[in-house]
Amino acid sequence: MEPTCCVPNAQGQDVTSCPVSGTRGKGVPLITLKALLTPPALARLEPEDAFRLCPDPTCDVVYFSPTQTYRSSDLKVPVLQKDQAPEVPVCYCFGHTRADLTQAAVSDTADALDASIRAHVQAGRCGCEVNNPQGSCCLGNVVTFLRTLGSREQV
Repeated sequence: MEPTCCVPNAQGQDVTSCPVSGTRGKGVPLITLKALLTPPALARLEPEDAFRLCPDPTCDVVYFSPTQTYRSSDLKVPVLQKDQAPEVPVCYCFGHTRADLTQAAVSDTADALDASIRAHVQAGRCGCEVNNPQGSCCLGNVVTFLRTLGSREQV
């Protein structure tokens, strides 16, 4: 009988670090990949794999699994963590970009914008699992971005 500890088994294995950058990834639901991959990338998807998002902004890998990687060019939308452009969404569900949030901070309407997003979330209108490449709520990204803007203004 062959020992099972020495037999590689990629299927079902959960790789936690990006194979390119070595950065620890965050788990992403399969529905997120199905919603955001381009048709050619979706045609290669191995749905049995456990996928993670690589948060490293210097790495072009967005999603990885034990057997696959998907890069920014494989997605239908720009990824907040990978693309520093002002028009990239911070809130994917309601379309608020870095530029929108910056303008709200400058015009002192950031609190109202934050409250509006929270109200939508509480009303069950967000679809972050299919709109946000992270596969989770965008609200944390909004709060973090606004805090970053606030700390820049105080410097």
